[in-house]
Amino acid sequence: MGNVGGVQLTWRNGLDSSEAAEVMALLDKAEQADGVAPVGEHVILRLKAHRDVIHQIEPVQADVRSEHFVVRDAGSVLIGYAHLDTEHEKTAGQLVAELAVHPDHRRKGVGARLVEALLDRAELSPEPAPDLGRLRIWSHGEHPGAVRLAERFGLSRPRELWRMGRDLAAPELPEPELAEGVRIRTFRAGRDEPSVVEVNHRAFAWHPEQGGMTEQDLRAKEREEWFDPAGFFLAVDGKDRLLGFHWTKVHPGGMGEVYVVGVDPAAQGGGLGRSLTVAGLRHLRDTGSRQVMLYVEGDNAPAIKVYQRLGFEKWDTDVQFGR
Repeated sequence: MGNVGGVQLTWRNGLDSSEAAEVMALLDKAEQADGVAPVGEHVILRLKAHRDVIHQIEPVQADVRSEHFVVRDAGSVLIGYAHLDTEHEKTAGQLVAELAVHPDHRRKGVGARLVEALLDRAELSPEPAPDLGRLRIWSHGEHPGAVRLAERFGLSRPRELWRMGRDLAAPELPEPELAEGVRIRTFRAGRDEPSVVEVNHRAFAWHPEQGGMTEQDLRAKEREEWFDPAGFFLAVDGKDRLLGFHWTKVHPGGMGEVYVVGVDPAAQGGGLGRSLTVAGLRHLRDTGSRQVMLYVEGDNAPAIKVYQRLGFEKWDTDVQFGR
């Protein structure tokens, strides 16, 4: 896409093994510098599942959900990267991007080059304009550099994702309270995937990312090192029909996460989501996690109140900037 001042930006519809490894190393450097990962989990999963470029000559063989923007300096060292999620481009006309700049090369125009390339790909003018909802760019942890870029390019702030957390030692966790005939059991790999995906779709039909989870997506996460069926709790009725679930996660270093809590709309309103959350929190505490975190939409006041009652406080914010 052009060489300016010795810096080369190129577009890719796929990365070979070597370049994918370079990108992962760059993302690690950015996370070490900022204390927060610059991209979401789904980007990491797609990078791990990449195909070599040689196998992506025909678009049908490529991961058509991902495009990659790569910035290298005059010595061909990777100094910037942007991932563009095109999964909803045809259905909703929306593109979602996440980007990272090497800590040693910030405040030198690399981030601006990436944003310009993303705007060009989205066929948007680099000049400020009314929000069209065409392009969204995530800033995890509301990074100051991202805020400056948003101001420079006149990007709006249509979405916030709160990260909330609490210590697991105190306040004391209550006991789960279940309605008659309802019990909580753990996930059975190879058997429960269809029902979890079905309930997840109904529970998150409104959600731009979570609602689209497929059985293939679920099975891919089961292959991740962190996956533990003993931390995946399912609420079922007397006929073992799934009513809701709480999928927990433990990060390297021991930080627990309320990864996903989903309740079938037909089973909502009776406190099942709270009870599932408590069951997962108690499990994380009892298996050694000292703290736990979760993500919740910044405008989801009812959910935020539930988590606040369970002792959670706001830690930081992920912001979606866009046009």
